Amino acid sequence: MLLAILSVKLVAEIALMALAGRWLLGLLAGPHRQANIFYQLLDVLTRPFVRGMRAVTPSVVLDRHMPLAAFVVLSLVWLAATLAKIEVCLRIGVQACR
Repeated sequence: MLLAILSVKLVAEIALMALAGRWLLGLLAGPHRQANIFYQLLDVLTRPFVRGMRAVTPSVVLDRHMPLAAFVVLSLVWLAATLAKIEVCLRIGVQACR
């Protein structure tokens, strides 16, 4: 159980960092961000989460808001996984969680 929770938490952390890095690099690179190789790499990393968000949201939500929506949902997933990890660690003992 703990391994599953830690796996979900890890995937959420990686996706959150990639989304945040993509946003920051997009600000720094400006209109030439599509030519930036690092921006393209972060775009590839975040594409499954953004497309997944597009699949569950109504069509009236703009495409440019999808990364923000994915960031918010992933933040909630990370928070839920963190709370679940704390609960499991308290139940089995803190020493067993290390």
